Amino acid sequence: MPATLDRPALLTREQAAEYLGIAAQTLAVWATTGRYDLPFIKVGRCARYRKADLDKFIERRTVGATQE
Repeated sequence: MPATLDRPALLTREQAAEYLGIAAQTLAVWATTGRYDLPFIKVGRCARYRKADLDKFIERRTVGATQE
């Protein structure tokens, strides 16, 4: 089923990790330990991530000069 405006596509843990430039296992550890506030959705045994949540995570973790 394609994503709609009401319900965006969910990324797998592997896709989310690739988007962030980290290993999928790192996301699994973060989810288990609660190290970072990165929301994910449990679908059975699988974790899914919204791209918007990943973008917000990146924004919150950005250090340095602010954009004008």
